[in-house]
Parts: sequence; structure tokens; C-alpha cells
Amino acid sequence: MPTRAKSITGRRRQLLTAGWELCSAPAGAYDGPEALTRAPVEWLAAQAPSTVADCLRAANLWSLDSPARRFDAEEWWYRLRFGPPPRGLEDPTGAAAFATVLGFDGLATVADVWLNGKPLLSSDNMFLAHELPLEEPLEDQNELVIRFRALDRLLEARRPRPKWRAPMVDNQQLRWFRTTLLGRTPGWSPPAAPVGPWRPVWLETRGRFELTDLAMRTGVAGDKGWIEVECRITGTPVAAVVLVAARNTERYSVPLRRRPDSDTYAGRLEIPDVALWWPHTHGEPALYDARLEIASAAAASVLDADLGRVGFRTLALDSSDGAFGLRVNGVPIFCRGACWTPLDPVSLGASVDLLRAALDQVRSAGMNMLRVGGTMVYESDAFLDLCDASGILLWQDFMFANMNYPEDDPAFSASVAVEARQQLARLAARPCLALLCGNSEGEQQAAMWGAPRENWSPRLFHELLAGLARECCPEVPYWPSSAHGGSFPHQANAGTASYYGVGAYLRPLEDARRAEVHFASECLAFANIPDDRALGKLPGGLSIRSHHPAWKARTPRDLGAGWDFDDVRDHYLARLFRVDPLELRYADHERYLALSRVVSGEVMAGVFAEWRRKRSTCRGGLIWFWRDLWCGAGWGIVDALGSPKAPFHYLRRVLQPVSVFISDEGGNGLSLHVTNEQAAPLEAVLELTLYRAGETTVGTGSRPLTIAPRETLELNAGELFEGFVDLSYAYRFGPPQHELVVATLRAAGDRAVISEAFHFVLGLSAAREADIGLTATAVARADSAFDLKIATRRFAQSVWIEADGFVADDAYFHLAPGTEKTVLLQRAPREPERALRGRIHALNALNSTKIELQG
Repeated sequence: MPTRAKSITGRRRQLLTAGWELCSAPAGAYDGPEALTRAPVEWLAAQAPSTVADCLRAANLWSLDSPARRFDAEEWWYRLRFGPPPRGLEDPTGAAAFATVLGFDGLATVADVWLNGKPLLSSDNMFLAHELPLEEPLEDQNELVIRFRALDRLLEARRPRPKWRAPMVDNQQLRWFRTTLLGRTPGWSPPAAPVGPWRPVWLETRGRFELTDLAMRTGVAGDKGWIEVECRITGTPVAAVVLVAARNTERYSVPLRRRPDSDTYAGRLEIPDVALWWPHTHGEPALYDARLEIASAAAASVLDADLGRVGFRTLALDSSDGAFGLRVNGVPIFCRGACWTPLDPVSLGASVDLLRAALDQVRSAGMNMLRVGGTMVYESDAFLDLCDASGILLWQDFMFANMNYPEDDPAFSASVAVEARQQLARLAARPCLALLCGNSEGEQQAAMWGAPRENWSPRLFHELLAGLARECCPEVPYWPSSAHGGSFPHQANAGTASYYGVGAYLRPLEDARRAEVHFASECLAFANIPDDRALGKLPGGLSIRSHHPAWKARTPRDLGAGWDFDDVRDHYLARLFRVDPLELRYADHERYLALSRVVSGEVMAGVFAEWRRKRSTCRGGLIWFWRDLWCGAGWGIVDALGSPKAPFHYLRRVLQPVSVFISDEGGNGLSLHVTNEQAAPLEAVLELTLYRAGETTVGTGSRPLTIAPRETLELNAGELFEGFVDLSYAYRFGPPQHELVVATLRAAGDRAVISEAFHFVLGLSAAREADIGLTATAVARADSAFDLKIATRRFAQSVWIEADGFVADDAYFHLAPGTEKTVLLQRAPREPERALRGRIHALNALNSTKIELQG
């Protein structure tokens, strides 16, 4: 089994990336490399890791905009000609390199491998890694050939019918194959089914020193952190094995003991006054560097195995009486974030820099959890490293969706067991790992399709994977399905649920409270409209309208449904803004787009503000999708180019560790909610201002606050005023005295704004004014960015910035009358440098405002 070690002395790995070639053939046309040499096929330059679609895209022979090609309908062949590794390599013990290993970290999906004409490997699980010691020396010129069989042909075999159907896939027999549903779900993913060596292929020389069967666990006992390591060391006489952990200038070590009559070494290192790992919303994600130092008895040298970085935290899951809540280091955590999507759904890969930028966005949004769902793929080690370093909790599904998997098939179950052990070995001792989950909506789909109750809980998830999770990661909670608990799996007020009451089921916003959600493992799916830069990438560009087939081809939908997620968004546009989406789209498409961008954000922010109340039953919610898979109005709150959409900005304000919210409690008035997730008390001043007619202040109140660490405060807004004020306009004693309520949380010392919340007494308005007094002045900074000061005389609703080549650090924010805000404008990455020109828009202004340059 592959180890988690980052590097091991004496191993020299060569990634086989360049020089590959690729060709296609009819399914079953050729039985091996020899027949292929005589075939009339056309070879194309390729690379690894890659998918067929990725290679064809690089050669300008295919794109997401071109007619769909069924990659599963053809047989695909990769070949690589390469020389031997450098000769004369020695390990630190003085022994010549004695083993050569060929590695395949992932082959999608049913693959056969030949080396120099001889069969080497057959694999039918894209999630398995293979390490193959070569029994014969490599030649001066070698040929590696991989055949990826046509999945469509394999799906034609007769197999037992499933006990329920999963309507998001065309072919129910996909359940027999360990592959991703990405590219195979026409309702929501691009038609780019991954075929090929999607993870690295490598060649490694190894000395006689071998470290195998490495297992590592971490934990906390009192104020001490501990690491337990067990491993086998062979190939060289060992004088001593020392486990080392270090952070900054601190260094801790302990010798491992050899078990009698074996090559196994084990030990436990304890670190006093350990620095705990926290999700970034609650503290510092402290990490320690871990390694094994192995003194060889055969030579005066110390061998080294880098075990990566580890963190120390406790995890506890409260699932009693239908609850579902995580505690980290004994502190209840409100988990909020999104369901992760691969940054490139075609190659399934991403550079460390792109991953780091994406996770920096996650942090900036105030999110502290990502879910890698069972419809996706297991993410890379680089992704896991960045989650550890960034303080982002990970909800990790095993790669199973909502199909009826053949758990009674011995070969299938055996392959799943190997897959699970490999993935758990990668995940063990990672502080980011917060939850292991058996599948994505498996129980829910069985129940919704009408399967008998005894079929809702397959042994695959309640026994096999549950047992392996307990064995390999005993400190991490296991949950059998993303929707699980209650009298039926998707019951929102028991366990976890895919909550789409507000969303696909068109419930009013009040349902976010009425449903008594305990934890939304996915929620709030809308067809979120991106800005013009991403819309311009649609086939047909910006001329495409929202009813056009090219737009609709990229709008998420459930297969067979008579509606799509544009319709869901339109429902809330009509409900919240009291406009007719059809008439608006017909007469003023640009206005329709502007309101549609905003309404998704207003709904999402409203739901999460509800869930973060002190009296809320909800302990977490994960938006269904983090990022779009391709350009268009997708589920993501970040578009396919990496730019935040309007809902991102709305959520960013409501998800911060220190935030203020307003809730309408009807006859009980307005409630103010202030949350402080920090480790220190919060000293602040809470101000409430009432406005009439978009400009006139008609009431103010304030109160100093001291909020304890990890605490949420709720108080009635009426307490900030001397007499009775009908703040919620529940009693309606004549016309409303105010239409806008603004709550501002300021730091007690310098009175800097920490957080703001806006409440519209009469509801959201789509009305526009000729002049709200909006101004925008940009001042150049030394780093080629700009400070953009935006000020307004009257209330400015949902202000956004249009400046080609620049990215704003905030957008779609409200400005109270007579206030200003400074936004940072930075040059967009991978964009040509240009002068700053742009305009500022407000949803309630008829005209935009030009950005003026100062100085």
C-alpha cells in the first residue's frame, strides 16, 4: 500500500509526464500493442497526468463549446517510449539501487497496461493507486502502453437490475464501475467523461532500505498532543529509529521500539503544552513537521522519512436524539462552506498555486468547511495539505453517489476495500479531516424512489466502510450517508439532510427556521448568474439570452424534470422583488440579469443569518457547489474562471467569525444577533439607525457590548430605544415611520466597522431612482492596485463595480445614506495590464457612476 510519507531516503522518483502519444480505436478492435502497431491509427501528442478530453483540448481538437463527444464510446490507447533511470544510484547505506518501481496513481477507468510488449497490470477502479516492482531490468529503450476500454461497451453486459434508480445518470449500470459521475451526469456536469491516466505515472528507483506499512495517528490528551507511528523497516540493519516533531524552534523526539521477532517498529511521541489546530474561524491551525530518523547499522548515516505536517485537535460528533453537531477541541463549531468541485473538470487536476488561490477565497468568505462529495473524485495531496494549513475542515465522502451498488459482488467489494484503505491511509492524522461519509444521498434516493425501508441502509456503507473507517481513522466520526437520520433519510430536523426547502422545493424563506434544520450537508442550489466575463465564454458570447438553448444547455437540471434551476431562481425573484421574471426578461434582459444575480445572494444570506442565531437548531450548512464546472449560470458561488459571483459576496459578510444579523420576529419586533467565534472576548458598540425615504434619519440607538469568546448574543432591538418603536412594522399604526434599518457593529476602541446588517421593513424593492448621489474615486497604491472610495448621499442598494482587468475585494454591498466605503481593486491575474477605467452600479440607481482617478 502507498505510504503517506512525502519522501524517503534512497528513493528517486521520475514523473513520466512528457513524450506520451494518444490514439483512439473502435471498442475491442485491437487486443494488444502488437496488433496496434499494424493498425491505421493516428497518434496525437499527449501528456500525463491527463484525460483524453484534456489532451484533445490542448491540441485544439475538442472543447466544451464543440459538439459533445462520447469519450466512453471509444477505446483509447496511450503509449510512451522512455529510457532507463540513471545508472549507478546508491542509497545512503552504500548499497546500489536494487529495485525499480513503476507507479500509476490513478487510471480511469478499465485499463490494461503493457511494458515492452508484456502484460503488466489490469485495473478496473479509477480510484486505486498501483505500485509495481519490475522483475526485469529496463532496456535502453522501453515502451509503456495503456489501453482504456470503452466503458459504453462494458455497460452493455447483462447484469441484475438495481433496487432503485438514480435519475441523474442515463445508464444505471454505472453502479458496477468504480469511476466518477463527473462527465456522465448530463443534467449538471460538462460532457467530458474522464478517460486516461488522470493521476501521475512515475518511475522510481529504490535502495535496499524499505519503509512500508506506515500507519500514523494523532490525538490530544489533556494539554499534551500525541503521535503514534507504526511501520516496517527492511533491507538494512537498523541501529535506532526516532520519531521527531518540530514547530518553530521546538523539537520533540522519541525512539520507536522494535517488536520481538519482527521488522515492525512502533512508538508514541507526546508533546507537552501542545499548540492546538483550529479551524481558521476559531483560532490558528497550528502544524508540526513530523519525520522518522533511522540510524543505519550498516553505514554511518541517518536515513530519513518525511511524514509531512500534522496537527493536534479533538473531534466529537453529537448525534444524540436526532442532533448533528461537531465539536473541535471541545468547542461547538458552526460549520459553513460549500461542496467542492474540481477546478478543472476536464483534466481533474490543478496546480498548487490555483488550489491555494481557491482555498484563500474559501477562507476570505468566512467558510470553515468543504465537502468533497461522492459524485466527484478524491482530491490531491496538495489539496489536503492546503486544507491543513488553511484551517479548513474537510467532510470527505467516499466516492459513491445515490446508486444501488452491487455490494454482494465479491470482486466489487474487494476493490472497494482496497480503495478505502488507500484513501484512509492518505487521510489519517490530517487535522483538517472532520468527517468520513459513506456516500452522497444514497439513502435518500432509495427512500424517494420507493424502495423498501430495509434497502435504505446497505451493508456497504453501514458495515464495510464503517468498519474500515473505525479501524484506520478511529478519532474521526463516520456517517453512513450525506442525508441520514429521522423517520426518512432526508428529514431536515433529524441528522443531516440535503436541504432544498428554500430552493428547489420553492418554500418561503421562513422555512429555513420552520424546518428546524440540524445540518445541511448540501443546500441552496440556484442557477447563479456570473458576471459578463464568464457569460462571454458561452457559445455565442454575450449575445446569448437566458432562454436560448446555449444558455439552457449549461443550466443545471434534474433529468426528466419539467423545470430547471433558472426556474427556481425566478421563483424567488418574483417572491422577493415582486416582479414578473418573464415580463422583465422579455423587456429588459440586462435588468433581469442584475436582479437575478442579487436575489440568489439575498436568499443565501438570509438563510445563513437565520441558521447562525443562538436559538437555531442548525449546526452547519454547505452550499451546493463551490465553483461552476463550466461557464454559465451554474450552481457555484464562484464562476468557472475563478471570479466570485454575487452570492459569494453576500455570504462573505454573513459568515465571518464576528458578525451581526437582524431577524424579523413579527409582533415581537426585530432581534439583533451578534456572534463572536474568536478565542478572546469582543468589546464592541452596537448601533441601530432607522431611515425613511432613502435618506432621512428618523431614529438611532446604541449599546456597548462585551461578548464572551465562542458566544452568540441575541437581544431585542427595542432595548436600544427609550420608547416603543414599531421596528418591524407589525402593528401598522399608520404609514411606516421608516423603511430601512441598519445595524452596525463597531470596535469599542477606534470605532472601526466590524460588521453591518440591513433590514428592509417593507421587503426588497426593484425600484430605481435617477440620482442617489453615488461617487467613486480611485487612488493608486504602490503595489499597482487602487483604493476605490465609494460614497453615497442616499441609500445605495447592492453596489457592484465594473472595471475590466481588475478584481474588487468586495461587491454587491449596501451603503447606508451619507456613508462611504473603500474597496481594494487589484489587477486580475492572467489579464493584460491596462489603465483603470470603470463604472459603479447600484441596483436602485437608474444610472451608473464613472470611476474618477485622483492624483
